[in-house]
Amino acid sequence: MSQGKAVPRRQPPRRAPERVRAPIEPPSRFPIGSAPPPRALSSAGWALLPLRGFLGFTFCFAGLQKLANPAFFNASSPASIQSQLAGAARRSPIHALIGPLVHVAVPLGVLIALAEIAIGVGTLAGLWTRAAAVGGTLLSFGLFLTISFHSNPYYTGSDIVFVFAWLPLILAGAGGALSADAAIAALVRRREGAAPADIVPIPFATVRQVCGSFDDGRCAARRGAACEPAPCPFLAAEPAAPSRAVGREIDRRTFAASGALAAMAAGAALVAGAIAAGMGRLIGGSNAGTTTRQLGSAPTASTTASTAPSTAPTTAATATSGPTTTAPHPAGTRIGPASDVPVGGSASFNDPSTGDPSLVIQPQAGTFLAFDSVCPHAGCIVQYDPNNSVFICPCHGSQFNGRTGAVEVGPSPTGLGSIGIKEGSDGQLYVT
Repeated sequence: MSQGKAVPRRQPPRRAPERVRAPIEPPSRFPIGSAPPPRALSSAGWALLPLRGFLGFTFCFAGLQKLANPAFFNASSPASIQSQLAGAARRSPIHALIGPLVHVAVPLGVLIALAEIAIGVGTLAGLWTRAAAVGGTLLSFGLFLTISFHSNPYYTGSDIVFVFAWLPLILAGAGGALSADAAIAALVRRREGAAPADIVPIPFATVRQVCGSFDDGRCAARRGAACEPAPCPFLAAEPAAPSRAVGREIDRRTFAASGALAAMAAGAALVAGAIAAGMGRLIGGSNAGTTTRQLGSAPTASTTASTAPSTAPTTAATATSGPTTTAPHPAGTRIGPASDVPVGGSASFNDPSTGDPSLVIQPQAGTFLAFDSVCPHAGCIVQYDPNNSVFICPCHGSQFNGRTGAVEVGPSPTGLGSIGIKEGSDGQLYVT
């Protein structure tokens, strides 16, 4: 048998590679690495914890501080809500709305303080977080319009910063992190036998390992489109929702439970506010409002004795040819007795020409100086510190010279407006 040539083994014909169909939708509307994960707003809770803590503590502290400070409700104090509203009524862009509120300043101050406590407690506990954030935004925006609207530069006013700080909590709520809302919802779902609604973050590589549609970087469920986290149908799919009846029952029970807890928290906040107010008046009630008193707040001997002479025209005294026993009072508007201004201290009054809250000080016996007490920076009412002889803005810390009104510490761009004042022979002070 002759040895023949080896017959080569036939290779199976190669199949032409399948053409991958163009995706129905673009792989992503975002550049690579910049697309947000599915349900991103629901997974931001832990990142928002520092912001929640800061905002919640700040608002609780602000509310309790107002209730514990007797001067906040004392109309004769430059730090009172009455003085702040009076200053804002002339500088705020919504001055027409603020003017009538001056007559209900004390109830409004109590309402603001309690609202701040409620907002702070809700934010800290993660209880009705979105509602608390909406309330915080509205309150901060209202303070921006009334107090810090004229801050220059604008970022030196804290109220506008608080407005934007609340926005992430409006969008994401507490995000399920250390949240009473999440705990109540999970408890109700468990009692109703519904599946947990928790969002569990896992690496996208793990999703590819368990996904039956992933093949060589492509997604068969999206007709060969590139496999990416943002448009992934597996990640974007919502969990199976319970039946409509069960869902309504879960929502009803969740709302009832969270409402009961909110009522308990409100009661605790009221008790805390009452305790703070009582302690504030017990500790500081004896000397509240003594640093700065209101001119003419109490009748004095000089006031009653000078009523008749002060109303007489000045020309009558100068036209008399005979000797006079009393000199005419200075030209101007009488604002009150000089005896109401303690030596080294101050007293408040309203400038007759502008209506602005103002302060008169007596640095030494017989010397009187008066200044507009509205801070040029943001419209807050300054206070006089007799120990250091400076005017201090309680809002942003500006300090002004006690004798000239010139700015010594910013952010105020200018000093306090000076007001001409003189003591008459009748013992009264006159704004000239």
